[in-house]
Amino acid sequence: MTMNSWGLLTLWKEPIPLKSIEVQLEVKDHVATVVSTLNYENQEDKPIEAVFVFPLPGDAAVCHFSAQIGQTHIVAEVKEKQEAMEEYDDALSSGQQAFLLEESEESSDIFSLKVGSLPPGESASIGLEYVTELAVQADDGLRFCLPAVLNPRYQPQGSDGPSGQVTSVPASLVPYSLSFSVQVSSPHAISKVESSCSLEPLQYLNTDQTQATVKLAAGHKFDRDIELLIYYKDAHQPTAVVEAGQASAKPGSLMGDPVVMVSLYPEFPQSVMSSLTSCGEFVFLMDRSGSMALPLDCSNEEKRCISSARDTLMLLLKSLPMGCYFNIYSFGSSFEHIFPTSMEYSEKTMNKALKEVEKMDANLGGTDILQPLQHIYSQPCIPEQPRQLFVFTDGKVGNTKEVIDLVKKNSGSHRCFSFGIGDEASSALINGMAKEGGGHAQFIIRTNRMRPKVMQSLRVALHPNVGDISVSWDLPKRVSATILSPPPAIFQGQRSLIYAQLTGQSSDATEGSVTVKYTLAGHPHQNQLHFDLKPAEDSGLTVHRLASRTAIRSLESQQRTQSGQQDEEVKKKVVELSVQSGVSSSFTAFIAVNKARQFKSAQRPVVLRYIPKDNLKSLRTDIQPPRPGKNLLLQLVSLQKASGFWELDTDLATVLGKIKKEVKKSKPKSVGYSQYKEQ
Repeated sequence: MTMNSWGLLTLWKEPIPLKSIEVQLEVKDHVATVVSTLNYENQEDKPIEAVFVFPLPGDAAVCHFSAQIGQTHIVAEVKEKQEAMEEYDDALSSGQQAFLLEESEESSDIFSLKVGSLPPGESASIGLEYVTELAVQADDGLRFCLPAVLNPRYQPQGSDGPSGQVTSVPASLVPYSLSFSVQVSSPHAISKVESSCSLEPLQYLNTDQTQATVKLAAGHKFDRDIELLIYYKDAHQPTAVVEAGQASAKPGSLMGDPVVMVSLYPEFPQSVMSSLTSCGEFVFLMDRSGSMALPLDCSNEEKRCISSARDTLMLLLKSLPMGCYFNIYSFGSSFEHIFPTSMEYSEKTMNKALKEVEKMDANLGGTDILQPLQHIYSQPCIPEQPRQLFVFTDGKVGNTKEVIDLVKKNSGSHRCFSFGIGDEASSALINGMAKEGGGHAQFIIRTNRMRPKVMQSLRVALHPNVGDISVSWDLPKRVSATILSPPPAIFQGQRSLIYAQLTGQSSDATEGSVTVKYTLAGHPHQNQLHFDLKPAEDSGLTVHRLASRTAIRSLESQQRTQSGQQDEEVKKKVVELSVQSGVSSSFTAFIAVNKARQFKSAQRPVVLRYIPKDNLKSLRTDIQPPRPGKNLLLQLVSLQKASGFWELDTDLATVLGKIKKEVKKSKPKSVGYSQYKEQ
């Protein structure tokens, strides 16, 4: 298999020391603004050209890029990608310093930064800024993830991409430090902030606890993703934020007009929610590539990604409704399935599946997810049994957009629920599959959060499908709204975001409303929100950038499914919107040239090489460490029967810390044999 190499690289195959990373995170309600500064130093005796390949959240809107070389500060512009690359090459040919930041054409969460003509002995500080929405978790926490240096991603045979060797070094030798500070503000009181890493105590800035700061504890090595969970009181409140347009932008353009961000939390009628469907075909797709043998997180070397995926799958299997249909596929470089076709769920079929799941290990090589997906989509669906696809993967693939497009193409007959396993799963792949597949995404990083996440996704899968979604507006005369992307999938109690451009002006009315209509279980329903048209103060251009990112992603997806003249027209729209808004896209790049200073630059091809990272192991397929024992909850679930009961036997008593006689004695008299089976 072929694996990419990632990190900061030089022409002379020597890594430039990454001295430090400084990250400032500002969270306003459910929107995060991230300002990162990466500090490097050229310790060579000659000017160098370097390439830094790194991850960002897949749904981030990168909106600022700058470079500080010595006393010179350069701010980049967004230009069409080919034009930007030619300008970069021309600058280096003439001995000028130049910087190029571009998004990968294969995955929206991979960026590469080229630093041209870095003088000997000088330092370089690279500034990046992006905005992103924070996803709501099963326990109502808002999740932010700061990706570490990108891990290798599997390239299917025949695909293009740089290759190299993967190395591993002890944590003590990771050469760079990280400072990470967070400021949170919200209309709702901040309950707590949790993290997968050690934090300093939360500091409230006012008496109503709506503003707070927190920092990463000293001594942290940036050797894994940093997950942050923010909890508010009464956070499930519909909101709408109107942001004024940019004064210097052309009226009628996206940046020149006001933009509204509507945040809805649909609540379905209780009569519908109390009658969850008991039908459906549940197809589970398990990643068994070599990288799944790596630890789930660095704080627990024994718990592997593959064992977490097995436990997650077991919980789902134990929770399926009687009478549904199911099958389990697993994949690596090739794929396997437990049953030739989906089988009816029963005690017999569940037990057979569980035995096969228990034997699954990370021994199937690379991460070629396209083959099994194509096979699953080619299988005929069972009448009156809507197919639900559950995917478990660490997300280390190099053809992310191709996978997402395949999911989107089949979204009419398959809902897709994705689980990112481990703290380095690709957010672009996991979120993209769920979004385009009309499903729900979850990230399994710590075992103590696995059960609520699994149950949340299963509840969503058992809900009747929401269809015929439409959005209408009630606005003052001469004011109209244009939605910037198709309406999102709607789930009970889950946030749905809608962005719209507001055109026209009215001095008479200051209020508008938006109504989302849809069908649920064959009946029409709607949710309505009234909002103030007066622009919010001190919101900057955050909403405009998020709206631009949403529109750009929608157009890019449309462009990939078209061909010929239509394809070129959509691409042109993407470039225009990206340049106008200053937000990155797959067809544009940030370019900065320091024309005030020139050097003699060497003309050699760039050689890619990885900056070491402590928890990155070679992706061998023969890693077989002993499996740790299951926790008590998983032991208890493993004894549950398909119909929901437990047999009163010695195994159950052992899990409960009792002897069989004690458990039998505590059985309520009102519980009959059919409810509480003894043996």
